[in-house]
Amino acid sequence: QVQLVESGGGLVQSGGSLRLSCAASGRMSSINNMGWYRRQAPGQQRELVASITIGGMTMYADFVKGRFTISRDSAKNTLDLQMNSLKPEDTAAYYCYIDMVRGEYWGQGTQVTVSS
Repeated sequence: QVQLVESGGGLVQSGGSLRLSCAASGRMSSINNMGWYRRQAPGQQRELVASITIGGMTMYADFVKGRFTISRDSAKNTLDLQMNSLKPEDTAAYYCYIDMVRGEYWGQGTQVTVSS
């Protein structure tokens, strides 16, 4: 079983920065990619924020390009999301995931609130 635990969320003013971290534990193998989604309000669809492949190739949603940076530390089994120049519209619950051949695993989420 794989467990993902996010941390680093909180309240920040517009223009500020936060760094989210996702700690993974358990048996991980045949990883396709991992990344971060967000849900801006309950009942809304989750939207992909950023992802990174096992080879290090990154992808960003247009709405975060140039502001967010995804990175992973395979030795520590962590996945980070550095968020700069935060906007009120970045307010959301952020979820990390890992996509492996045997299935997808998700964290419980961490709330990010950006005040104007």
